Amino acid sequence: MESPVDMLDPLTVAERWMDDGRDVAIATVVETWGSAPRPTGSHLVIDKDGNFHGSVSGGCVEGAVITEALDVIESGEPKMLEFGVADETAWRVGLSCGGRIRVYVERLG
Repeated sequence: MESPVDMLDPLTVAERWMDDGRDVAIATVVETWGSAPRPTGSHLVIDKDGNFHGSVSGGCVEGAVITEALDVIESGEPKMLEFGVADETAWRVGLSCGGRIRVYVERLG
């Protein structure tokens, strides 16, 4: 059974985490091609301890996005990430669905 927090929109979770004093980044799907697991506008929020909520890929590239988000939280510099079936990285992180996604990661606050 999902807890009330699991059902919250990732943007609401990000706001709560920031209110709690956490450093937070948000990853947003900004473009998709082919068979992408999550639609444009999907969000994943990440705090500096690696806690996360939401999804940008149905789980297949979340680990790589979280790792990049931790760098973004530390540096304050946003990043544009791209994962696709033609990209060796995508296979390594599990995006074998045949699509490609572009994800923008930025620090909040």
